[in-house]
Amino acid sequence: HGIVIVHDNPYSFILNPDPMSILSVPGAKDIAIELNSLSKSHNMPGWRVGVAISNPTFISWILRIKSNIDSGQFKPLMLAAAKALEEGKEWHDGLNKAYSSRRAIAERIMTALGCSFDPSQSGLFLWGRITDPDVSSEQLADRMLAEARVFITPGFIFGHNGDRYIRISLCAPDDKLIEALHRIESAMQKQ
Repeated sequence: HGIVIVHDNPYSFILNPDPMSILSVPGAKDIAIELNSLSKSHNMPGWRVGVAISNPTFISWILRIKSNIDSGQFKPLMLAAAKALEEGKEWHDGLNKAYSSRRAIAERIMTALGCSFDPSQSGLFLWGRITDPDVSSEQLADRMLAEARVFITPGFIFGHNGDRYIRISLCAPDDKLIEALHRIESAMQKQ
């Protein structure tokens, strides 16, 4: 239909046993560009190391704009990224084992907060729906910050459709998530 599909795929390796690329579909390189980033897959957030994959025409469009935005990466960052890309499946399996453990704790936090969630979510965050119709994401986040001293990301910051949701990051270590869980359970019992 004369459109280009841009598939942003940074979470494809996180808690996903079968990472997929849109470019694995026959003919996709004729209509799609896939973006990925070492920020999520290799724990290099903020380093701004990523990739755009497609056909030469689409890549030339990107390079026309990209070359005017910046002039390249700092060489040590590029070398670190190249080293990170040498890691194999075992490294990702170990990382996903840690995320899986954190995910189980995050699910317990969502339950303690009275939120529902889709257990099939993948990625670095667990999204939960606030089931109490009288409580907004801002109110819940503010309450947990004040009473439990735990910051939970309120969904409203992502737009008005997020107001009934909260987000928990899986980037904190298990012991910090367990501490947050206990603080939240204690705060919720005071209702």
